[in-house]
Amino acid sequence: MNISQTVERFKAYTDRFNAIHQALNLFSWDMAVGAPKGGTESRAKYVGILSAEEFSMRVSDEMKGFLDALEPYGESLDEITKAMLRICRRYYYAYKKIPVEEMREYSELLPRAEAVWEKAREENDFASFAPILDRIIRYQKKFVEYRGYEGHPYNTLLDDYEPGMTVEKLDVFFNRMKEVIVPLLKRIAASDGRQDKTGFVNRLVPVDKQRAVAGLLMKTVGFDLNRGMLKESAHPFTNDFGKNDVRITTHYHENAFLSSFYSVLHECGHAIYEQNKMDTIADTILDTGISMGVHESQSRFYENIIGRSEAFWEYIYNGLMEILGDDFKDVSARQFYEAANVAKPSLIRIEADELTYCLHIMVRYEIEKQLFSGDFDVNELPGVWNAKMREYLGVEPAADSAGILQDIHWSDGSFGYFPSYAIGNAYAAQILHVMRRDIPVENCVRNGDFKRIQEWLTEKIHRFGSLKTPSELMEELCGETLNAEYYAEYLTEKFSAVYNRSGVLILPRPHIRQNYFC
Repeated sequence: MNISQTVERFKAYTDRFNAIHQALNLFSWDMAVGAPKGGTESRAKYVGILSAEEFSMRVSDEMKGFLDALEPYGESLDEITKAMLRICRRYYYAYKKIPVEEMREYSELLPRAEAVWEKAREENDFASFAPILDRIIRYQKKFVEYRGYEGHPYNTLLDDYEPGMTVEKLDVFFNRMKEVIVPLLKRIAASDGRQDKTGFVNRLVPVDKQRAVAGLLMKTVGFDLNRGMLKESAHPFTNDFGKNDVRITTHYHENAFLSSFYSVLHECGHAIYEQNKMDTIADTILDTGISMGVHESQSRFYENIIGRSEAFWEYIYNGLMEILGDDFKDVSARQFYEAANVAKPSLIRIEADELTYCLHIMVRYEIEKQLFSGDFDVNELPGVWNAKMREYLGVEPAADSAGILQDIHWSDGSFGYFPSYAIGNAYAAQILHVMRRDIPVENCVRNGDFKRIQEWLTEKIHRFGSLKTPSELMEELCGETLNAEYYAEYLTEKFSAVYNRSGVLILPRPHIRQNYFC
């Protein structure tokens, strides 16, 4: 068999397990947007079987045979084949020591856990969720031991979501964020009380109007509804089946319409990334985002850098007022902008303002580090959570539904995911810095020229899918890997501008330090 035939067989093999992966995605989508609860056990069984089949193919002797056969050809292979080999090799050597049967049992557990979590959150009953959460954590710890780790056990899980990320790097990153965020918050707390003048955001907005607002936002930023859709779920998310089928969800609160407003923009960022990958990688294992840190950079870019800018509110205001009607006729675009940028400690991560958001991530990061550094009684988690919220944000939930039960991530085993949100924020600021060299970003937003922004992001980031590694992508785009100083500068400048209208804040401009992470 010649090399061309081997490559063809290898790609056909990846298509087979990718098809199983997409079938599992369909199960996940269906379970989140309204599958009957009575079918949870049956779905869990099928998910376990399919997950085990996909897993076994990815760590099989046949896969090892492809890796060995193609390895000697190295640089002579085309870039798509090389990238596919890189991904398959990384997965094979990361997971090959985990027994297939244990992976099946674990995968079958997760759909049950999500159903238990959803009910527990609705009923404010952490005790009912604790036993199944404990089982998930025990599986994860066992898998980490199978896989091995360097330094902290949590490093193995961090690397799954952002290759090369470690506890050591994140400790430095989050310490830098605290140095920036805490003084800013203190100055804002001593300001003119603007955060108490935004009660209009709690006015009733019926769900039908919020759906119309969501439609306006999707059309504005360029989410292609011919290749996508919007539904409702307990926790907003994006699910992609390749570039031509990308689905997002939101949730609606009648007395907090900005919640859906920003969740739609956030998920549109994920979805636009997925919809704009190059055709040559469509429907392959490369037809997905490069890492969760880079993925979150796109969602946070659309949600915050675009969606919370004054230019965006100036552009969207007239269209929004046509939907909201007379109930908001006394509210200006500037007032909406200020309301969208109130910086104030709060309980719910997905509702948090841009400045305090990283503090929410720090809470989860510190807890996950503890969970994987030794024995930990899951029943103690609510108390630990509340203590961390007091430490980092100065607030404490009165109920677990607004505390440790608020996020879906632990119920689906996504330990190591949360830091990606903070990494994504930093990447987004770094990307903005580079984008401003090429196009007048604020003017594009103010004039509604979102196509120009999307074309720039597609050219520099989206089209590659998983063709490059995160480090390669950022090095080529920015000339460096993750550098938190751009985000520090962005936050300082932005919140100075928001609050300095009344002369309250006079903040120093931070120094940009190159190569913060190498």
